[in-house]
Amino acid sequence: MGDDVTTKTMKLRYPGHCRDCGTQLPAGTTAVYDKAAGTVQCLTCRTGAEPPVAEAPPPVESGTAGASARREFERRAARREANVRAAHPRVGGLLLALFDDPQTTKAWATGARGEEVLGRGLDRLAEAGVRVLHDRRIRGTRANIDHIAAGPSGVHVIDAKRYAGKRPELRVEGGILRPRVEKLIVGTRNCSALVAGVLGQVGKVRVALDNAGLEDVPVHGTLCFMDANWPLFGGSFAIDGVAVLWPKRLAERLLAAGPLDQARIDEADRALAAAFPIA
Repeated sequence: MGDDVTTKTMKLRYPGHCRDCGTQLPAGTTAVYDKAAGTVQCLTCRTGAEPPVAEAPPPVESGTAGASARREFERRAARREANVRAAHPRVGGLLLALFDDPQTTKAWATGARGEEVLGRGLDRLAEAGVRVLHDRRIRGTRANIDHIAAGPSGVHVIDAKRYAGKRPELRVEGGILRPRVEKLIVGTRNCSALVAGVLGQVGKVRVALDNAGLEDVPVHGTLCFMDANWPLFGGSFAIDGVAVLWPKRLAERLLAAGPLDQARIDEADRALAAAFPIA
């Protein structure tokens, strides 16, 4: 049976499910796309042939936590070393030994260490059924998502931050006479831009899940601060729907009961791995 005016046989850009038999169709599968209905149909259902024996899908590559930040640090450090040695052939090695990398370079190493430590902790949750993707690229941009974790409560988009010894706080300004404004303060700095960054990543993940037919899967945004100066009691909070917390509290959220069973968790993990490649 040929295509009609509303359907097209094509390789799928995003994973989906056959509207007739429910078979999972990974990205790259040739199928029939119905533009008017926004659905896809496998070729078996289209032609009426007997369905082939399903093959086990390949394992999901989780990626390496902090890999892209580590590469950027090494690139900047190598460039600085080459420039110093070229400018000072005789004493370049001594200058490099006496003076540290600039803060703009060291920040990449600090970020990489935070992602690596958090990544190892998240990987330990695999035995409990939590699925984690590390260091995933957002297509069409130079940005990446530190971690994406899928558990019973939904998908968690996690941005890891390492602000040693500094306390994250929620500051509320305005109210009766002025608009109420919430700010994320870390130490003495206004870091509210971090919240906006996570919300942008949450939006990208939401679109990817919707395109995969996983509209029922909740998405949560999280800022996880490593080595911060958290109080003995309380401390975690939410700002604009983004949770601000530490690794142990994050693990509790990922393991908490929710609407997703293991099959749905694995399905979300596979769809997001396809939508966000390893950075």
